[in-house]
Amino acid sequence: MNFGWRLAHLPVLLAASGALFVAAVAVGWLADGGTGAAGAAAGVGVVVASYLLSTLVIAWADAVHPSLVLAVGVVTYIVKFSVIGAVMVSLTAADWAGLPAMGVGVVAGVVTWTGTHIWWLVRHQPDRHQSNRT
Repeated sequence: MNFGWRLAHLPVLLAASGALFVAAVAVGWLADGGTGAAGAAAGVGVVVASYLLSTLVIAWADAVHPSLVLAVGVVTYIVKFSVIGAVMVSLTAADWAGLPAMGVGVVAGVVTWTGTHIWWLVRHQPDRHQSNRT
């Protein structure tokens, strides 16, 4: 199965996320030692894993048959956020000290992934001056 253009953006997004991960761990360590580093790493990691899973599953569904994209995407979303919700409830109940750093990592991860994706899309959109070809 050829995913071609469906995953062409991933190397750039993963590189940006990797750089963020390293920076988040360093900042977390400086701010709150090992707990801060672990929390920041977990936050960035959750976002990257979630977005990567969605990207791969939706690319697969589109390659199989485009009509599967909505159903597969919604099911993936429900499963992902059910698991993430259960983990967050567990971490909150455990009163884990790394939650604030994790929250910052989540926000940084979302901004980095989304911003990099927008940047990639703007730079790689088809030339609007070319004639429309099928």
